[in-house]
Amino acid sequence: MIVVIAPEEDIRDEIIILNQLFEAGLEYYHLRKPMKNFKEHGDYIQQINTRFHNRIVVHYHHELIDEFDLKGIHFQEQKRRDTSSRTIDTFLKNKQISVSSSFHDPKELSECTYEFNYQFLSPVFTSISKENYKGQGFDVNDIPKRIIGMGGATKDNINDFIRLGFQGVGVLGGIWNSKTPVDDLKQMLNYFN
Repeated sequence: MIVVIAPEEDIRDEIIILNQLFEAGLEYYHLRKPMKNFKEHGDYIQQINTRFHNRIVVHYHHELIDEFDLKGIHFQEQKRRDTSSRTIDTFLKNKQISVSSSFHDPKELSECTYEFNYQFLSPVFTSISKENYKGQGFDVNDIPKRIIGMGGATKDNINDFIRLGFQGVGVLGGIWNSKTPVDDLKQMLNYFN
């Protein structure tokens, strides 16, 4: 499973590249634009080919799932901690959408009682897109959950994530900083097909 995370700030030709990534087989796109408000998120989604909306997971403005046919919602670590268990349970009971969350500690992830569709754990390797975000080399082979590794993911180190027990990879800098993002995505997808 390959998850592409949106760059925090818009980049040149982002929507064009994103639609090409979807055409190439991208199934999970996490829309994480902390500087955009509700309307700007909606405007961003409207630029994407509608047949790909059901592959988008939103990190902010979860109510967008009522406006668009989206794949699901994501609870960032602090938001998960701050949100009532009743609210999270309500989303988890809705089998029509995917619900995921972020973790930075394997122990907390292992002990979490919510049954998310999948969860991110980072940083596995040193981040490409965030300064001073040092990799921890987390090994999750003994945690029986669907865990997506993040941090430093590129087309060249997918095997390292698999060896550490991850069922997928979340990638940001490895795609958006690449001169050949579509080709790189295709190579990454081969590991999980």
